[in-house]
This record gives sequence, structure tokens and C-alpha cells, in this order.
Amino acid sequence: MGNDLADVLVVGAGPTGLVLACDLARRGAAVRIVDRSPAPPRTSRAKGPNARSLEILDDLGVADEVLAAGSDPLPMLKYRDRLPVAETDPWADSAPSPDAPYDRGRLIAQWRLEEILRDRLAGYGVRVELGREVVGLTEAADGQHVDVTFAEGRTERVRYVVGCDGAHSSVRKLLGIGFEGTTAEDQVMVCGDVDLAEGALDRTRWHQWFDEDGAVMLCPIPGTRTGWWFQAGPERDGRGRPLAPTADGFRRLLARHTALPGRTLTRAELLSTYRVNVRMADRFRAGRVFLAGDAAHVHAVAGGLGMNTGIQDAFNLGWKLGLVLAGHAGAELLDTYEEERLPVAARTLDLTSERLRATLEAIRRPGGGLDAAITSDTTGLGVGYRWSSLARVHDETPRPDGTPRPGDGSPGSPQPGDRAPDAPCVDAVTGARTRLHRVFAGPRTTVLGFGPGSAAVLREVAAAYGDAGVRTCRVYAPYESGARSGPGAGVVDDEGHAAAAYGAEALSDTHTGTVIVVRPDHHLGLSAPADDAGSVHAYLHRLHGAGRPRNGSPALVDAARKG
Repeated sequence: MGNDLADVLVVGAGPTGLVLACDLARRGAAVRIVDRSPAPPRTSRAKGPNARSLEILDDLGVADEVLAAGSDPLPMLKYRDRLPVAETDPWADSAPSPDAPYDRGRLIAQWRLEEILRDRLAGYGVRVELGREVVGLTEAADGQHVDVTFAEGRTERVRYVVGCDGAHSSVRKLLGIGFEGTTAEDQVMVCGDVDLAEGALDRTRWHQWFDEDGAVMLCPIPGTRTGWWFQAGPERDGRGRPLAPTADGFRRLLARHTALPGRTLTRAELLSTYRVNVRMADRFRAGRVFLAGDAAHVHAVAGGLGMNTGIQDAFNLGWKLGLVLAGHAGAELLDTYEEERLPVAARTLDLTSERLRATLEAIRRPGGGLDAAITSDTTGLGVGYRWSSLARVHDETPRPDGTPRPGDGSPGSPQPGDRAPDAPCVDAVTGARTRLHRVFAGPRTTVLGFGPGSAAVLREVAAAYGDAGVRTCRVYAPYESGARSGPGAGVVDDEGHAAAAYGAEALSDTHTGTVIVVRPDHHLGLSAPADDAGSVHAYLHRLHGAGRPRNGSPALVDAARKG
């Protein structure tokens, strides 16, 4: 292995690529990230991470900075014929819950989010290589590398490549992967970042003017005094064709639809025309090259899921590449990236198209607005992979004494493949308040044990896999007494939220206990009774190899052989 041989080359330094690079870098992978732009873009574009993406950013250690730099989603003030007619706060009835501390997204300019992620990446000694465009990809004859050719003529060898380079992805085109779908030529919007004269509009509202002959939307950009996101229906020529966006055109649109004079708009830049594209790659992988984010799927802007779906692609792929590169998992684990994320992308295309139709219908009536695009589905918290081959159901064969094994928790509890709920709890050693997602944080698989019967499995797992990327955590009920000690972390479920969230209370009468395997991306891999150690070991074997069997753990060796 040459010292300069990268494990992974990430192509594209937007939020998707930066999240992936950060996740890989903290795993110790030799990652590089390149972008064709000569300088980091200053566009505000995407309005910010949704609730699920905030959980991911929290895991990466940057959520506090993102929260400080952004703002809560704003109430929407709707106008008709220049007059305010309705105000709606889509999040008025929403509140954080024990299992989901982020109940809504965050408004933040995309350039600021990227800046935060670049700083985090630089902390791992990795910097974006700007002005580098990929023009050729060839899998090496040994099948173990990819030769990457750059526009300057240099060819470099890496182990894997991930194209995070947007809807016009060069990586996708070089692979010859289809990008089928439709473009709605009649659904057009002009966009840009603008400055308005200070005090021109209330910056605590997202202003939306919807008239029969057009629309203007202005949302304040957090962290600026006078900056706004500008979106509008385009001006059209005499034949009804949309005109290209210009600063003067934005001023005319402002004067036509709002009570503000055109001169109120003092600056307009990063102007663009947006057309509704609904397209998806027919595969997300070709050999040792992967696609993520807009390079793999684009869809209607309604619901704000574009950047967020890309961030979640990256979080799904990062841990799998990390385990394969570390030699723990076999290369077949990488097949589960497309297996899991392609159906999610397909569902996202359907969801955003449905939300766009609902929004277009809503704005025909006075008082309708962009709140029609927001549903519980757009938080991202409900996305899961129950169909995945990594969603393992425990061994349902009877116990050796012939009695049936308990099921997978109570009705309504999360199933393998689902997002792992959060829960407030107390550190069993220090007494400090914490929560399960803090326990999960960092690039490791977590094995939770509920009930005294889980102690033996946790000890075996810690002995065999403690050095192979697995942590154990005993979740103590408040009534459990005695020494709260043992390998790994321990928390006290002092308010019962953890047991309720995971359905573990359903087994409390059996004294069997429950073991939950949580993947590094905070999705359940397995939920099993604690006396089904074989299922736990077999699942960990798939992700982390055979581990390190030690005296007193013969069950692990047998289970590993069977797995």
C-alpha cells in the first residue's frame, strides 16, 4: 500500500460529499475530496437540514454550531393582491419528544453549513482539493482500485470513488448510468440571493405573495442583516416563454406582487432558473464507484428533501465503507447501500411530487402557501429499511426446554430497519444526564442490553468486539439495585423512556431481557431476547467479522461459524 493511495475519493464538496468525507475521516480512512469549483460557492440554495439530518450532524459533532448559525423555521405570512391574508406556523403544534429531540429542521444558508463541515473535516487533516475536475474513471485490472483521471491530465489510483457531484454528475455520466425521469418545462421558478433595504420587511416571517398571475417568496437568510432568499414565478415574453432571471427582473417582480418598490432590492446574485426535474439513477453503484445525493436522484423542491436525502445517503454509505476498509466486513456489505437507499430515493421522488401538487393546489386559494408541502414525512424521522437484508429478525426457534421465545417487543415498538429512537437517561457512573443518541454517537455499532438477563451477552460482545468497532451499553431500569458496572457504558432509564421507546418493557415479566443492536447510522439491526445470543453474535459477525474469541465465550465461536 502506497502512502499516497487514498481509500476513498469523494467527488463533489457539497453537503453530501462533506458529510461522507467527515464520517470516513473520523473512522481513520484515508479520504480525499475534490471539487471542480475554483473556490467554495457562496450560494444559499438549500434552506437547511431537516430533523433527521440534524441528528446526523449531531453525531458528527457539528449540530450545536449549525443551531447557533441558523434559526428555527419561520411562520409563513401569505399575501393576496399585496395585502396579508393569512399567517401559518407549520410547526406550532410540534414539540421535541423523548425519542426525537429535534422536532423540526433549521434554516441556515447552504454555504454556511458547508463552511462548518469543511472546518470539521480540516480538524481530521483533510481539506477540499478545489479546481479539480474528474474526466475519466477506469477500474484497474486487479479489480481492487479505480484509476481516476483529472482535467489537468493527471491520473491517480484510489480504492473507491463516490460521486457526490450534483444533478449534472460527471461521475454518473462517465459510468454510463442512466438518469431517467421527466422535466416539467412549464413548472419554472427564478431564484437568487438578494439584499433588501434594511427594515423593508419583518425578518421574523417568511413572506409569500401568491397571485393569479405569479408569485414572489422572500425568506430571510440567517446570519445576515439584509439578505433574503428570493423565489418567484418568472417574467415571460410575448409568447409566454420564461425570461432569464436578472436583478432588474427581480425588481419588477417585487413591484408587481408586493407593496415594496423595486428599488428596495439593492443586490441580486447567484441567479438561477429552477425547473422541476424528477429523475433517478437506475443504479447507485458500478463496481467500486458509488453515487450519492443529487448525482443519484433529483426531485421537486417541495418539502426541502434534496440536500437532506443526500446527507442521509452519505450517512448510510460511510459506515459500510469504513467497516469494509478496516477489514471487518466483507465487500458484500456495500451492496446494501443501493438495496437500502434506492427505494428511499424512489419514495422521495413520489413524496415530493405529491407535495408539489398539494402546494400548487393550495396557492390557488387566498391564504394558501408553502406550508402545504410540509408533513411529518418531510422530517426524515420515519425513514427506515425494514426490507433490508441487514434488518435481522431474531431466531424464532423454541428454547432448548421447548418453550417459545418472546417476540420482538411490544406492538408499535421499532422493528429492525427502523430509526433507533432517542431517550433521555442518566449516566450510570457519573450521574450526569445524557441520552441514547449520545451513547450511539461516533463511528461504532452499539449493543443495548435491557434487563439483568442481557448482562451475559453484553460481556461476550465486549470481550469479542470491543476492539472491532462495537460498544456495549447496559440500560438499567430505575428499580434495579446493586453494582451498576461491567464492560462498556451504562445508563439508568430513570423515566422509563428508553424501555418504552424500544418495547423492552414487554419482556420485563420474563426476566429474559432484551438485546438491541444499533447500526452506526442509528438504525436497528436486530432486536432479540437476551437468551438468543446466537442471533446477536451472527449479526455482529456479518458487520465486524469473527471478533476476538476469548476464554468463557464459546457461544461466540459457534455462532460465528454459523453466521
